[in-house]
Amino acid sequence: MTKEYNASIGFYWAPLLVESNCDDPLNHRVQNRIARIQTIEKHAKHWTDADILIFDSYAWWLENTMTLLWESFNSSEGIYKEVGKLRGYEMALKTWSDWLDIHVNRTKTQLFFMSLSPSHFLGADWGMASDQNCYNETEPISKDGYWGSMSDHRMMQIVEATIDELRTRGLAVQIINITQPSEYRKDAHPSIYRRSPVPLTEEQLSNPQSYSDCLHWCLPGVPDVWNELLYAYLFNYS
Repeated sequence: MTKEYNASIGFYWAPLLVESNCDDPLNHRVQNRIARIQTIEKHAKHWTDADILIFDSYAWWLENTMTLLWESFNSSEGIYKEVGKLRGYEMALKTWSDWLDIHVNRTKTQLFFMSLSPSHFLGADWGMASDQNCYNETEPISKDGYWGSMSDHRMMQIVEATIDELRTRGLAVQIINITQPSEYRKDAHPSIYRRSPVPLTEEQLSNPQSYSDCLHWCLPGVPDVWNELLYAYLFNYS
């Protein structure tokens, strides 16, 4: 809460948007991710009065398959089904968009969706050895239009189609496309310099390339540019 502006900024952890077994902000490192694909109210009840909502859901869908659940986690009658990541992602966004359509105040709330955040695990993508990642990289990628193999165009297309359909229902959601400019920045990850949830082993410490963080981003750095884009959107669409 900032008293000077009578404003508060909140971060809400819901990595799959819908309810899942990954919802605990501290204990979410689970092997088999399960999503209650039609259930979002657990999270969404906290969003209803916001003036601005910014959504982001991508990296947690990168496994090839996702287990979906109908009924609650505690129900003995729950139906589980394993589907491809694209189908699961599409269904989660459908649940999300249906909730927005019913509950969002169209005259008050501004809606944004951040596009996918690239990673740089595979040095072969930018001409390095196959076992190279972003560790020790100090220069951005200079190839015009570079696109990493771990960034899935199809998932962006699902987001775009979902938001286009919402617009036909009279609900405006702006996509903040941070993907392409971030693709170039193989030099901008926190490398080994971040808090690790599990203490590093002696073996890892002796070979930092083996555990370099090529998924998250440094602050200050690339995310500051994302914030500047958001700032421009807020002034342009307010």
